[in-house]
Amino acid sequence: MGAASRLAARIFSIPAVVLLLAGGLVMGRQGLGLIEPLDLGSGLETAVELLVALVLFDGGLGQRMPDSSLAPRLRRLVIFGLPVSLVGGLLMAHYWTQLNWELAVLFSIIVSATGPTVITPLVNQVRLQRPLAQLLEGEGLLVEPIAAVGALVSLQWILEPFTTSYQLLVAELLSSLGMGSLFGLLAGALLALLLRQLPDDSMDSVRMQLCLATLMVLSVGCGQVISPAAGLPAAAVAGTVVGRMVESRLGELEAQLRQLSQLAITLLFPLLAADITWGDLSPLGWRGVACVLSLMVVVRPLAVILGSVGSGLSWPQKIFLGWMGPRGIISASTASLFALRLEEAGILGSSRVQGLVFLTILMTVSLNGLSAPLLARSLKLTQGLPADEDDLPPPHGEVPRTQADPDHVKIPEEQLELPSSPPPF
Repeated sequence: MGAASRLAARIFSIPAVVLLLAGGLVMGRQGLGLIEPLDLGSGLETAVELLVALVLFDGGLGQRMPDSSLAPRLRRLVIFGLPVSLVGGLLMAHYWTQLNWELAVLFSIIVSATGPTVITPLVNQVRLQRPLAQLLEGEGLLVEPIAAVGALVSLQWILEPFTTSYQLLVAELLSSLGMGSLFGLLAGALLALLLRQLPDDSMDSVRMQLCLATLMVLSVGCGQVISPAAGLPAAAVAGTVVGRMVESRLGELEAQLRQLSQLAITLLFPLLAADITWGDLSPLGWRGVACVLSLMVVVRPLAVILGSVGSGLSWPQKIFLGWMGPRGIISASTASLFALRLEEAGILGSSRVQGLVFLTILMTVSLNGLSAPLLARSLKLTQGLPADEDDLPPPHGEVPRTQADPDHVKIPEEQLELPSSPPPF
């Protein structure tokens, strides 16, 4: 199913995620009944966690930030934009779809993150200016693990409302993010040292096997020692560290891991969508559509505007960032796994949360993916246009490097690409 969806997406130039989700719905419980995720039992959660960790590791591995001014922009976008997304999603879910406050909080956290696994193919297809594309990809890579850990903490609050205090929830959130990032930093550094000692031979699979073994031990170990979701920030940080320390020698290894990551996405989206039924979507009706549209045209633009104050971004760049907010595999996997736990606990409305999350994914990916090429061309944000000659302007109050250093000579990005710093988990 996944291979057929990928092929159709390539032929008709349609976002592959849309066809993967549609294929899962057709082949799953509501359609032909050929895919039943629950038949995997407890293995479903394990498989999803490991495949998602692989996707995040590959995302961190591919992060490149040659322009040092992107780091403060990314911090502003997360620090000021994320709270707006959380509060906006909470209000929209509660008042539009009538979810109670607890489930509305869970939904808001799950969909607060954009998906780098969806954004990267879109920006490549659009040929978006590279600095702007890196800002979009970096935002998704940074916020997705945070959203996953935050959703796990909120799930614990819903399941144990009388035994968990707010102080413990905050402490667990910070502990999972901090310790997971620390474990990822150490594991990534150790893996990079090992990879440096091995020859760069495209026929040798030892380097890839070392990456997969480290990723599996890291993901499972963090889940056992810290918390189940701590492996996600650990995987993203480990990938970023390896990408920085071994950047000049990645070569074929990066291409192999990218193919495995794409295979993981091809497996995960139909598998998770197969668990959705029309009964999960039909109670939402027009209110569900209105909720998602409000997230797209009100909450996301407001978050970008507030998160880009003083960043030096132009209005065309802010408009594009405000419209591009597709949700990805983290949202789908988190919603599916949490729906199972809520149903087992007898929490009413759990299936509506799952249905609303998948409706958000379908609408954001479809509308953003189909409109992104036209919007980028109309705003002159694609590579090769005159506007592309000037990279993102420096943040407010910062001096461009060419002015601060008169002897600086600009070298084309394809000839010199500076390593990036790991995202500040």
